[in-house]
Amino acid sequence: MAKILIVEDDELLSRGLAYALEKEGYGVVTAYNYTEGYAAFLSGGLDLALLDINLPGKSGAALCAELRLTSELPVIFITANDTEQDMIKGFQLGCDDYISKPFSLDVLKQRVKAVLRRVVVVDKDVFSSGDITVDFHQMIVKKDAELVKLTATEYRLLEFLVKNKGQVLTRQLILERLWDASGNFVDENALSVNIRRLRQKIEDDPKNPAYIIMVFGIGYTWGNVG
Repeated sequence: MAKILIVEDDELLSRGLAYALEKEGYGVVTAYNYTEGYAAFLSGGLDLALLDINLPGKSGAALCAELRLTSELPVIFITANDTEQDMIKGFQLGCDDYISKPFSLDVLKQRVKAVLRRVVVVDKDVFSSGDITVDFHQMIVKKDAELVKLTATEYRLLEFLVKNKGQVLTRQLILERLWDASGNFVDENALSVNIRRLRQKIEDDPKNPAYIIMVFGIGYTWGNVG
C-alpha cells in the first residue's frame, strides 16, 4: 500500500489525518515543519505528500517548490487559503490537488485515492546503470544482483546522484540537500569520507571510479554507465 507523508503543524489535525489514512491501509509518515518534511522526503519511499501551506518558518509552498526540483512526488495542499488566486498559485507550484480547510475526512480519502490512481507506477521507481540497481521505493541498492549495505547517509548521497544523472552537483549543493535540511551539520571533509566509502562499496576500482565521477573544482556527477 502507498506511503503518505503528512506535513502539518497542527498536531491534533496531523494525528487525525494519520489515523484516518492508516485505517485505509496506507503507511503514514508525519512531520510538523519544512525541515522535518524535507528530511522525510530525502529518506525516500514516499508515494504522496499532504502539505499544509501555512507552516511555521518556511512554508509548505516552499517545500513543494523544493521537492519539484528533483521529484515528481504527488502533492496535495491542505490549507485555509481558499481563494482562487491561492489555488492557482498552488497548481503553479506543482501540486496535484488542493483541499481547503475545514474539510471532510471522507472527501480527503477520496482525493488521496484519486491522485494515487493518476500516478502511473513505471520503471522510474527502479534505476539501473551498469551493474548497479537502485530501487527507490524499497530503498534497496544492488550490485551484480547482490545487496549493497549502505548507511542512511550513503544511500541519500547515492540517491541524489543517480536522480540527477547528467548533471554536475556542486559540493555545496550536496551538503545543503542531504544534511542541512535535516538539521545535521556536516563539513566538506565528511562529504569526502562518504564519497570514498560509497565508492568502495559500488565501484569495481574505487581509485578509478566509473560511477561517482569528480568534476575538478566543482563537485560530482553520476558516470554515463549503462
